[in-house]
Amino acid sequence: MTLPDPSAASLTSGLDDAQYHRLAHGALAAIEATVDRWLDDDLIDIDTHRTGGLLELSFPDGSKIILNTQPPLHEIWMAARAGGYHYRWQDGAWRDTRSGQEFFAALSAQASAQGGCPLVFVAPDV
Repeated sequence: MTLPDPSAASLTSGLDDAQYHRLAHGALAAIEATVDRWLDDDLIDIDTHRTGGLLELSFPDGSKIILNTQPPLHEIWMAARAGGYHYRWQDGAWRDTRSGQEFFAALSAQASAQGGCPLVFVAPDV
């Protein structure tokens, strides 16, 4: 009898491609809407630039956070001043593949550090 490879299970999100695209692009859209609201409220001026599955957030100090969907892996990747992180859908949320930290909490922490003020991103309803 052959036992399943536990590392293979960790490589899948449990989503089909359509579900992944809906959730990943919904996450990016929610981030863009939040940044637009902050600009309207004169909280912080973060420039956004989106090309397909890549969203770049440019902060007033010149630093950036880059979010990128990874369709073959069913992941969202974040590159911030503090480092690079990979997130996979698990238990109803995008979770860091190493630490398990929730994506929007991590993005909030990174954006707050780079923006110099408290910034909170909230996951969209799924």
